[in-house]
This record gives sequence, structure tokens and C-alpha cells, in this order.
Amino acid sequence: MADTVPAIFDVGPRALVVAITDGDTVTLDDGSEVRLVGIMAPKLSLGRAHVEDQPLAEEARTALEALVLDRPVTLAWGGARMDRHGRHLAHLFLDDGTWVQGRMLEAGLARVYSFADNRTALADMLALEEAARDAGLGLWAHPFFAVRDAARPGDVPIDAFVLVEGVVLDTAEINRRVFLNFGEDWKTDVTATISPSDRAIFRAAHMDPLALEGQRVRLRGWTGWRNGPNIDIDHPEQIEVLD
Repeated sequence: MADTVPAIFDVGPRALVVAITDGDTVTLDDGSEVRLVGIMAPKLSLGRAHVEDQPLAEEARTALEALVLDRPVTLAWGGARMDRHGRHLAHLFLDDGTWVQGRMLEAGLARVYSFADNRTALADMLALEEAARDAGLGLWAHPFFAVRDAARPGDVPIDAFVLVEGVVLDTAEINRRVFLNFGEDWKTDVTATISPSDRAIFRAAHMDPLALEGQRVRLRGWTGWRNGPNIDIDHPEQIEVLD
């Protein structure tokens, strides 16, 4: 129902949840799927031979099931509305106003997982995640999901969605690409990079990544390898300034 959805969202249709895939994906009574935008719950293998269940994945699925299965929900949009798999990218609200993403975050059964084209309510979601992390709830009590130390690049997994904290020892701009370095040796340290095409979104948010030198920050994103673990940053909410 529209009156249960905060005004910052565009109100979508109301539908019945008939199945739960995992802790962040549901199926509606019209057969469509909804990916709960803005969060990532621990992943289930879902029959994929090369994928293992992550810790607390079943707990997250069970919690989402208890929250929404066989109940009507209102879809709400805060950015891009569909993903490349044809799933709705929506926030879900129960008829009593319960924000499903918020409930999963405050229980410690999901992490904030943001995109440049879907940034509505991220400040609220980050605050709920932080409260659950500080309380050691859910996945935050498990070492698999520990916030990694940027000063220890060997402890940062590659090809994984992670949170990394550390002091930005050096910033640089090379061919309009911004580099945030977290170690003395750029050939091995943790690095965050911002491409020239993504600089505009930082200017619009009045955030200068080059001014982060000497500050302690928390990064979130997928890791790759570029002379050490690298996280590509394409919107400001991937960087939390901790000082």
C-alpha cells in the first residue's frame, strides 16, 4: 500500500510473495522475481556444483521466509528497476510498513550492496548495517564476513565482495584515473580505483577522493587483482570515511 512506503521511493505494484530463493531474492504470484536491491545476503549454492553455501545462508533464507512468504508486499523503486536477468530491483514493504531490507540488515543477515544507479536510502541502510556489526549480530559474528585490514593485503580475498578498512597512505591521479593506495608498495598493496567516467558522480556528491589521503576509510566492493587486491569504486557510498 502506497501509504506504507516513504516518499523517497516511487511506489510500485502490490503482490504476494509465493517463494523464497535465498536471503535476498523472492518470487511473486505473477511469476516474476524480485532481487532485494541494496543488500546482499549470504549465498546458497542453489545446485551449482562449483559454488558452496556461504555461512548463515540458510539462516538468512529462513529469516526472509518468515518475514514475507505468503504475505502481500508493496514494491518500491529507488533507481534502476530491472537487472540483466529480468528480475525486479525493488525495496519491499509489508502492509504494516516494515521495510524488508532494513529488517534483514538490522538482524545482521545481509550486507549493504550498492550500485551507482540505485542509491536511494543508502545512508539509512549503512547505519543499520553498522549497528548490527557493532553488536556482533548474525554474519558479523562469523570470520567469513570479517572486515578486512587493508594493511594486510594477503588477507583480502580476490573475486569476492568484501569490506576493507585502512588508512589511505597515498592518492594519485594518472590519466584521469584516481588511485587510493593503502600500503607503501603500490605493486602489492590494497588499492581502490575510480575511473574517469565515474568522477562526475563524486563531484555531484561534493566528495573529492584525492582529498582522502591520511584518512581512515572503509571500502566495499568486489575485489580483483591489479598489483595487489583492487576494488573498483564507481559511487561515493562505497567509501565510508571513519575519521
